[in-house]
Amino acid sequence: MKKKNDILAIITILCMCVTSMAGILSMNFEHAYNFVNQYGHTVEIFGYGIYANDSYFKAPISIGSDFCILLVVVPLFVYTYLQYRKKGDTTTEIKLISMYAVAFYYGASIAFGVTYNQIFLVYVLLFTSSLFGMFAHIRKVSVEQKVTVTKGLSAFMIVTGVALIVAWLPDIISAMVMGGTLPLIGVYTTEITYVLDMGIISPMCFVCLYLLKKKEGLGVVLLTGLLKLCIIVGIMIIPQSICQVLSGAEIALPVLVTKGLSFVVLGGFALYFNRKLYRELEE
Repeated sequence: MKKKNDILAIITILCMCVTSMAGILSMNFEHAYNFVNQYGHTVEIFGYGIYANDSYFKAPISIGSDFCILLVVVPLFVYTYLQYRKKGDTTTEIKLISMYAVAFYYGASIAFGVTYNQIFLVYVLLFTSSLFGMFAHIRKVSVEQKVTVTKGLSAFMIVTGVALIVAWLPDIISAMVMGGTLPLIGVYTTEITYVLDMGIISPMCFVCLYLLKKKEGLGVVLLTGLLKLCIIVGIMIIPQSICQVLSGAEIALPVLVTKGLSFVVLGGFALYFNRKLYRELEE
């Protein structure tokens, strides 16, 4: 059997290596300074590395994400790509699509959410390669297997879709009522995580569940991507929280529980359903 190559996968992996290593090398919490932002608020700026112009609150979170990308996502992407080259079957192609989905989420987050820096073009290249790589495989893949939509899976999809709105919407409503900006807007004009989670991931959970119940193959493809993304986010929360603590940031317990532990729990359930899904597909 001829081995299948995917140049976009290689580009995506290399881009994630560059962006994550550059972020990790920026881990220095001793260069912070204050700055008055466009809203007239005093904001603490990180002041070092590629995150030099990002807020002191956001930079440690980005560094935590970079640790997860380099130590978890990149090895997993490489392993999945090698499986795809060796087997080239539907299951491995679906797994590769799910890795592209994770890379795309990360690429979109840094391309739109990180202040302009020296490796901006790498951000753009990662965003582009992961997006078109994902589309290329979705176009080719043909899923004939039907996944059993259990009550547990349905509940998980609904809870995940609702949780992503519940986690972020109160901040937005509060800012609208007060007539000001988001509490941690810093030097930014918007919060890209809110856009991705509430505008794409949350609705996709309900669309995916609908397609699964209609026995459509696209539902399976969406499900694998959503589950993989939930797993990675659940893992990513841990290094993000560690980096925030090391930076000296004070994290309120209610925030840690609602916006931290909840994602870890969802990631655990996603891991369970992910393993169950691939067992069913392989059978």
